[in-house]
Amino acid sequence: MCTAHKPAAPASLIERRRFLQLATLGAGGMLLAGALPVSLAEAAPSLPIKPANAINAAQALDRLKEGNQRYVAGVTKRHDFMTEREALVGGQNPFAAVLSCADSRIAPEHAFDTTRGDLFAVRVAGNFVTDDGLASLEYAVAVLGTPLIAVLGHDGCGAVSAGIKALQEDARFPGKIQGLAEALKPSVKKALTTPGDLLDNAIAQNVLDSVTRLRGESKVLGNAIRDGKLNIVGGIYRLGSGQVEWIA
Repeated sequence: MCTAHKPAAPASLIERRRFLQLATLGAGGMLLAGALPVSLAEAAPSLPIKPANAINAAQALDRLKEGNQRYVAGVTKRHDFMTEREALVGGQNPFAAVLSCADSRIAPEHAFDTTRGDLFAVRVAGNFVTDDGLASLEYAVAVLGTPLIAVLGHDGCGAVSAGIKALQEDARFPGKIQGLAEALKPSVKKALTTPGDLLDNAIAQNVLDSVTRLRGESKVLGNAIRDGKLNIVGGIYRLGSGQVEWIA
């Protein structure tokens, strides 16, 4: 039973209120009449649901690396899901957000040996930045106080392979898949002149491009980086070993 902390209102409601306050921010950074200014620090939960997750970006990255080392070695921790379930009803304070591919072989929670409430996961085939994905990551940073975003690609990515075929062979794909392939073509173009395997190079370039976009295209994320409250990194998950190679 979790009896040590009984907030007056559920943390999930507090999170929604804070998010709505942030949503009323105008272009000049002022809230609409009747609301008080809210900084990124004020938006984060004042009493963390999981105290161990109240860490800075450098500590968060170390924790991801240590968790991946355990995963690769096959010595992952035993997680007590039942005890955490009740505590997490009241809210969340993930120590990292991960933008990863939707590939069924890629499971960030397992790859970093984490449990529920630890990672804020955004997944899309090709692990590239979409408007909805960016909004989700902004929510993690501005409202939940998440100090680290990791863009996680993987070798043998079918989405990037489709981008290569769309560029080199003018391949056409059914439904919305074509739009996904088109979104990955810019990274493929940059990788064409790099020595080595085109697919491997394009996968790495796509991770680098996604990190660059997150750093440069969002004022919410950019301000958090400027204030020393956020870092954005990139890595590639190796299917054979489970190891994550950090490249950005």
